[in-house]
Amino acid sequence: MAEMVTYLPISSPFIRFAGRYVDEAFGVAAGYNFFVFEAVLVPFEIVACNVIIHYWSDVVPAGGIIAIIIVLYSLINIFGVKWYGESEFWLALGKVILIVGLIIYTFITMLGGNPLHERFGFRYWRDPGSFAEYYKTGSLGRFLGFLQCLIQASFTIAGPDYVSMAAGEAENPRVVLPKAYNQVFVRLTAFFVLGSLAVGINVPYTDPELANAFSKGLPGAAASPYVLAMTRLKIRVLPDIVNAMLLTAAFSAGNSYVYCASRSLFGLALEGKAPCFLTRCSKSGVPIYCVIATLLISLLSFLQVSNNASVVLQWLVNLITASQLINFSVMSYTFICFMRACNAQGISRDSLPRKGWLQPYAAWYALIGCFVMTFVGGYGVFLPGQWDIPTFLFSYTMIGVFPILFVGWKVLKKTKWLKPEEVDLRGNVQEIEDYTRDFVEKPAGNVFIKYLDKTFG
Repeated sequence: MAEMVTYLPISSPFIRFAGRYVDEAFGVAAGYNFFVFEAVLVPFEIVACNVIIHYWSDVVPAGGIIAIIIVLYSLINIFGVKWYGESEFWLALGKVILIVGLIIYTFITMLGGNPLHERFGFRYWRDPGSFAEYYKTGSLGRFLGFLQCLIQASFTIAGPDYVSMAAGEAENPRVVLPKAYNQVFVRLTAFFVLGSLAVGINVPYTDPELANAFSKGLPGAAASPYVLAMTRLKIRVLPDIVNAMLLTAAFSAGNSYVYCASRSLFGLALEGKAPCFLTRCSKSGVPIYCVIATLLISLLSFLQVSNNASVVLQWLVNLITASQLINFSVMSYTFICFMRACNAQGISRDSLPRKGWLQPYAAWYALIGCFVMTFVGGYGVFLPGQWDIPTFLFSYTMIGVFPILFVGWKVLKKTKWLKPEEVDLRGNVQEIEDYTRDFVEKPAGNVFIKYLDKTFG
């Protein structure tokens, strides 16, 4: 993505590149898949907020909290969107502080810096051990346990697609975006690896309270394993602070997904790939009907009223993971077509603003890996005694919807699968080159902003 987007930084790039470098129908299917992916993340975050809130009290029923959050999202995205960018910057900074703080907390407490003065170190790596059995016993069970972790990791990995979505609005994108992609890769790798390591240090996977939280939807540990570890070590106040920051992060993420999903649908409507009434905006420029459509999907969060939170979260995770993997498959194949077009049209990759490593082999590896994992995600329902219709539908719906959208649009519009020499690689490029040549960087407003710009790119 970095190579394509820095060459031609436009809004909603990987969706539009799919139509521009592969086939218009391919871009339509990718666009709707990305919209569903973003939109379903909204009810996921709403359910997560509800779980966290019930850590303190269950006086307000789940349905009431869900309704309040949806109303707040409606108000923010319809009337307060002008503060979206600024607020998301500071909230994102809070998330970075949170994860760094939890990693430091883990390091201090594991060495005995806790009220119990207990140096537990890597105790849980020995007992119960680092590899859990899942579904089966022995080596097969440990492999299935690892596979389940890999499936969960597929849900959490995101970043390049979000950086890409901002390409059309970024200042001096050919200079800024390569740095942003590099930093996203480094930060995600560091935070995810260290965060996973910290969770394994703090809590064993056999912990009964943790198991009950995920099987019965109980609050506390389900909100954060760190809170469980803090409670066990008799640490006061900090669990409330952590949960409050997690609640802010979850609420902020849900609000961000409402914004991204509505704009994705708006982009499809502007290109004539969604009903034209979705292009109507309020006086402040908010695509009101796109926001409403996104919030209607958020009503899936009310599934929690008749099911426990852990079950609903897992359903939503299954749907989101499938869409996410389809997104990455689309990106990988689009890049392969982009490379073929560059070779056919005599454009050297050495002339691009950013050149990726190990290409096209890395792209083929990503395509095959993501494509296979898309089908593996819900494998559990096919094991003896594990069949569950909701789990099957949430795991495999988008796998069926994507080809239907592709074939349907291709037949309806009679689109053409583009040959490498037919791909448009030069449209809009000259405008970007002129903008980059004439760009004059604005000085930072003060020392603090300058420091933040340097630190966070």
